[in-house]
Amino acid sequence: MDAYQYVVLRCVPRPEREEFLNVGVVLFCPEQKFLAAKWSLDEQRLATFAPGLDLSLVRAALESVDLICAGDAHSGFGVGIRATAYGVRALSDNESARFGLLKAPKSTVLQPGPVHGGVTTDATAELDRIFAHQVG
Repeated sequence: MDAYQYVVLRCVPRPEREEFLNVGVVLFCPEQKFLAAKWSLDEQRLATFAPGLDLSLVRAALESVDLICAGDAHSGFGVGIRATAYGVRALSDNESARFGLLKAPKSTVLQPGPVHGGVTTDATAELDRIFAHQVG
């Protein structure tokens, strides 16, 4: 059994109201070198929940999650460096670093929920199971 972590992606049309709809899940399983997202936009439900919300922007944000999971979000830009208290160091581009970016708190229309964990032998099947339970 391999340990994994996941976050539920929430559409938060008005962050100040703290109301949201679950729209996706990101699952990270280091032992299986697995980082993937599964999402779905119920456009009618979101339009009822948040009239005037630009669904194309929500869809673009979710598509960018797919790019981040695949490691394609910054292709052509290089990895870069980061300043630290002890100088500079090259940034890592691996599943762990990308999951760290995706699980970080945000004040945008697409936000990750709390990090949860578990164990699995099949990360893909676990992503499907969590998605069905949390998003539907």
